[in-house]
Amino acid sequence: MKDRLEGIGRFTYEIVKRMVVDHPEDQFYFLFDRAFDESFIFAENVFPIVVNPPARHPILWYMWFEMAVPKVLKKIKADVFLSPDSYCSLATDVKTAMVLHDIGFEHFPEQIPFIARKYYRYFTPKYAKKADHIIAVSEFTKNDVASYYKINSKKISVVYNAGIDLFVKRTTGEISKIKNEHSKGVDYFFYLGAIHERKNVHGLIKAFSKFKEKTDSKIKLLFAGRFLWEVGEIKSAFDESHYKKDIQFLDFVSDEKAAELMSGAKAFVFPSFYEGFGIPIVEAMKCGIPIITSTASALPEIAGDAAILIDPNSVDELASAMKKVAEDKSLIEELSKKSQERAKVFSWDKSAKQVYTVLKNL
Repeated sequence: MKDRLEGIGRFTYEIVKRMVVDHPEDQFYFLFDRAFDESFIFAENVFPIVVNPPARHPILWYMWFEMAVPKVLKKIKADVFLSPDSYCSLATDVKTAMVLHDIGFEHFPEQIPFIARKYYRYFTPKYAKKADHIIAVSEFTKNDVASYYKINSKKISVVYNAGIDLFVKRTTGEISKIKNEHSKGVDYFFYLGAIHERKNVHGLIKAFSKFKEKTDSKIKLLFAGRFLWEVGEIKSAFDESHYKKDIQFLDFVSDEKAAELMSGAKAFVFPSFYEGFGIPIVEAMKCGIPIITSTASALPEIAGDAAILIDPNSVDELASAMKKVAEDKSLIEELSKKSQERAKVFSWDKSAKQVYTVLKNL
């Protein structure tokens, strides 16, 4: 959906756009489940098709992938089907490349609505076996899928995400202007992503409160992302904090605003329990700011040596890392340099070529 791209949507947009532009000799049929924005039709070799029903419920997912999509693939005589969002079709004979971003629902099933959880846990292993090739967004995800579903790792390629060009290092003057606009001129820690328990947002709030208790720092904590926390641990952590006035929830923000907020931050803090990749980490690297993230899942793989790694279950460890970043100027400079260097590893151009190679081989 235009202006609402998050992890899977961002991957799809950046990869497919490049393949279309780089390969005018090929025809690309885009299957939408509702009216689409014309900006997604990147070139003359794109042919959009709206396929009913709008697939926003497990029953409709089944109808879409097992009934509607196979008919369309047969009608257009597709050579290969790229399914970029962790679904697949069991009812088509067309060669299929399936992108699996993570299988978090297997590790944190209690955080997924009941019907969706049932669907994912029943169909995803079948999809993984049915797909002719799987694209995983990290080595961690590749190994997780291969181990959990007993899939031959040779059937899985790793294609990294990247960050968009809006995320850049800013001048001192620009950063000062950003802070004046968003935090009354005060330094702030920044979190970008869904406000979800799996992301350990509650742990971050508790750690920030402990950090504030141990220091006389005026630093604030800003969150940007979709609200999924009306009840539960996140709300409790916020309600119990003595530093609510220094915590701001900005809801979902545009790419431009996210890039601005990221570049102006004292540090990016992302203590998630589980990520198949973690695009915001790369975006923080591109801005050249310090990163604090967790030792869990794919995050150490993506962060490399450009971040302070903490145990996501330890509020004390996270609070101590925040204190280090707030007080140690040499550490900030070191992490900033490493971030910018590490960012060079991740490229949408490179990743699009890798996906295209998979499709051509199929």
